[in-house]
Amino acid sequence: MIHATAIVHPHARLGERVEVGPYALIGEHVEIGDGCRIGPHTVITGHTRIGSGNRIFQFVSLGEEPQDKKYAGEPTGLEIGDNNTIREFCTLNTGTVQDVGVTRIGNNNWIMAYVHIAHDCQVGDQTVFANNATLAGHVQVGDYAILGGFTGVHQFCRIGAHTMIGIASVITQDVPPFLTVAGNPSAPRGINNEGLRRRGYSPESLAALKRAYKTLYKSGLGLEAAHSVIAVEAEAVRELQPLADFLATPGRGIIR
Repeated sequence: MIHATAIVHPHARLGERVEVGPYALIGEHVEIGDGCRIGPHTVITGHTRIGSGNRIFQFVSLGEEPQDKKYAGEPTGLEIGDNNTIREFCTLNTGTVQDVGVTRIGNNNWIMAYVHIAHDCQVGDQTVFANNATLAGHVQVGDYAILGGFTGVHQFCRIGAHTMIGIASVITQDVPPFLTVAGNPSAPRGINNEGLRRRGYSPESLAALKRAYKTLYKSGLGLEAAHSVIAVEAEAVRELQPLADFLATPGRGIIR
């Protein structure tokens, strides 16, 4: 299952049924779970831990040093969950001691070619990163978020769950959950109605989210006042709670 031309450090830990393609390089502190497929010319280095069932295509770089001038060789890490697809030429870096020290990717994510996920990013489950989407350092991405091709996200931004971000968008502030956003600079375009419907949200829940969107963006209320209204509504409609929680957490300010 390991090609004769691949170089696997003797201290690396590989699970059962792991396939390693030609000319791949796997470093000393790497752990790879059962059933993973590592494509040709892939480099996996650093303190990198990969779960089971992942498909990693050719020319991917995982666990390389962060692109941060403050990095001084500390043993920071990269953690990848289960059943992710990581396509050609993606680059995922380790964390830094200035943050949690670990870049994390959850489960069942679909990461297309040329995506870059920088140091200390925290990515949830079931996300989609289209080609050339780029996260700067310290970015958080919630479950089921979809980033269009060539999207760029500023460091320390938060992307809420169930968001849809249009192609070539530039994100410089936080994106609350459930929104569709697009543009440079990005602006809100309504809720992600179709994505939420596909994930089983009821008509009543969608109506409540639309009302919350209008409260946040169309009512003329300031952010604090809008959050107060949404927090009260969330007591009766549980689907609004992630939005209320997101707005209660300090960040870079939300897109307006």
